Order: sequence, then C-alpha cells, then structure tokens
Amino acid sequence: MRITAIAVTVLLSATLAAQAPPARTPAGTFDPARAPIIDRALQRYVETDRVAGIVALAMQDGRVVYEKAFGWADKEAGRRMTTDTIFRIASQTKALTSTAVMQLIEEGSLALTTRAGTLIPSFAQTRVAIANERGVVRQVPAQRPITVRDLLSHTAGISYGTDPSVRDLYEAKGLGPAAGAGWYTADKDETICETMERLGTLPFVAQPGESWVYGYNTDVLGCIVEKVSGTPLDAYIRDHITAPLGMKDTQFFLPPAQRERLAAVYSSNADGKYVRAPEGARGQGAYVDGPRKNFAGGAGLLSTARDYARFLEAMRLGGTLDGVRMLSPRAVKLMSTNQVGTLHSPTGLGFGLGFETVDRFGANTMSSEGAFGWGGAYGSSYRIDPETRLVMVMNTTDIGQVFPTLFYQALK
Repeated sequence: MRITAIAVTVLLSATLAAQAPPARTPAGTFDPARAPIIDRALQRYVETDRVAGIVALAMQDGRVVYEKAFGWADKEAGRRMTTDTIFRIASQTKALTSTAVMQLIEEGSLALTTRAGTLIPSFAQTRVAIANERGVVRQVPAQRPITVRDLLSHTAGISYGTDPSVRDLYEAKGLGPAAGAGWYTADKDETICETMERLGTLPFVAQPGESWVYGYNTDVLGCIVEKVSGTPLDAYIRDHITAPLGMKDTQFFLPPAQRERLAAVYSSNADGKYVRAPEGARGQGAYVDGPRKNFAGGAGLLSTARDYARFLEAMRLGGTLDGVRMLSPRAVKLMSTNQVGTLHSPTGLGFGLGFETVDRFGANTMSSEGAFGWGGAYGSSYRIDPETRLVMVMNTTDIGQVFPTLFYQALK
C-alpha cells in the first residue's frame, strides 16, 4: 500500500506538471552563454598591461554565478592570481565599521545623535579652516558638535587632510600628506584612538552637516566602537561580523605564514600601464610586517572576493545570512537609503550611512535604483543590487567600474 501510494503521488505530480504552464525564468537572470564576454574583456585588460591581475565574483540569489581570476598576484615573483588571493580592500573597510556602529546603536549603546566629543575628548570643541578669496586661512569654531550620524554619512566636514587649507598642519601631525593620500595608518605604532585624538586637535574643512566631505570619518567611528565596546576594533569586527558570517580571510593584518596569498600593489603610469607600487604608504604597506597596532576602521582591512561577498549577501538579505543575524532589516534599509539629499551628488547618486546609494537608474552605469556599494583606493569595488538579486565584487586596480557593466550585460 505504501509503495502504491507513492506511485500515485508521483503520477499525480507529473500530470499536474504537464498541465501547468512552463516555468518562466525570473527577469534579470544571469545567462551563462554571455559569460565569455566578461572573460574576454577582463583578459584584455591583463594582456594590454592595464592591470596586473583581477579577481571578479558575482552572486545571484546567494549562488556564485561567476568567479574567475586573471593575470598575476605578483608578477615579479611569478605568482599567478587565484580566486582566493587576499587584497588590501582600503575603503571597503568602511562598510564593516559602519555595520559595527549600527550594531551598537541597535543594542542601545550608541545613538545617531551621540556626539563624538563625549567619547573622544579632542572632538568636544572642533574648528573649521576657512580660506578667503586671497587664500588666507583662518580657523573658526564649529557651529555645532559632530554626531555619529555626521560621521556615518560623511557630513562632519572631515577630509583626509590633503586640502591646501590644512595640509601643512596635518602633515606636521603625521596625517594628511604624511599618510599617503591621508588614509594610510598601518605603519603607525599607536592605537587608532591615539591617532583620532590627535586628529581632533586639527581644523576640519567644512561645518558639520553642510557638505559631503570624504575623509577620516569612519576612522573616528572605529575609535568610537573601541570606546563603547571596550574592545579593540579588530576583535570587535571578528567577534560580531566576520567570524559569525564565516569570513575566514578578512582581517587588518596578515599572518606572516599567509604572506604568499597577498596580492602585490600596482598603480598606473602616465601611459595607463601598470607598474609595481613602492613600499610604504599607499604602496605595498605594512600589512604583514610592522607595528600591527593601528586598526583603521576607514581603510585597514584585507579580504578576498569570496569572503567580502558573504558580508554583502548578508546585507542584501536584510542583515541575516545562514541563520546568523548581523543587523535588523530596518538598520540595513537605513544604511542603504540616501540620507544626504544632493550633498554627495546632484546626478542621482546619494549616500546613506556607510554606502553610496543609487537613487535613479542610470546614475551609476546599469545599476538598478536602490543598489548600493562603494570601493577602495587600491582599485577594488563592490555593489549590492537588490532588484536583480546581485552581489558583485572586483579586486584589481583602476577598472572597478567596468565589471558591473560587464555583468549586467549578461542578465536576461
């Protein structure tokens, strides 16, 4: 009887399936037949010496649909690029630090209105450098305190200290021009809070809330995470984000035993060809050897494309992945919704609390309205596109905007 019942069930299911209309492919589904277009384009960048190597990854509906490596991880050493090569992801760090801040807000330890000066004394009374038409710079008091919201949305008026009005002051304090393009702190033999305490004694370049200014904002937030949690930033991110999500290759400094997995840094010369970057700030950096003390929440992490994609997939799904809840859906929506109007861009791009947002289709290549993402100074980029159920990561130099378009063309 049991076998007969099963047979009847199978037969009935088959009959119903035959009567039902054929299943339709969801709009915007990846078409593997168009993947060779991606391959050829990325390979061409390597063969023409535009880049040394590339790792490109895309997930749709949580499934990896494209993951390939091209070229060299370290050409001089004869080491080929692989999909598990580790990269310096620079400002892609900002997304994880911003997530850490939102976690502390959700648990009631912080608020968007919390003043930075209540946690970092030098931020209690900040100043702004103003240049007149003759270039004469004077410093005036900030019109109001800087808040956590200002820092998350880059509206605190804090730059990277390379602006003509402040660069000499920043350089004298080991910041701005003394730190590469401002953001590099991996070589500092001090904690990030020591660095940020010194930053607070320097003038900023705009009044809080008046402009979108890209700079040390998220590094300040990294210090705030340490102050509020009582935990170093590297341990906080590991315990609350990367380890729960199974991200095994995301860290601030690389264990010496994994040195051979780290991609070398290359930059472009005047002819658009790649050249090996020097040692030091914005070059190879002190991510293996060095003090290993300064956990820069704005630009300090290393990661792989696959590791970082797990974090992005959790954000695409509203803060939860594989049963691990990182944030609430409302927190993710807040972070990925434009909070600054047209301060960031008047052309359809906005900025939320940690992410650039696409507010109009066409504002950022083929990204859907509602997509969000950012990139890193070493050339990496990422995007989350909820409408097409996509997560995209590209680790390379200088062509970060190319991959999303290549992948969008493969949707049907």
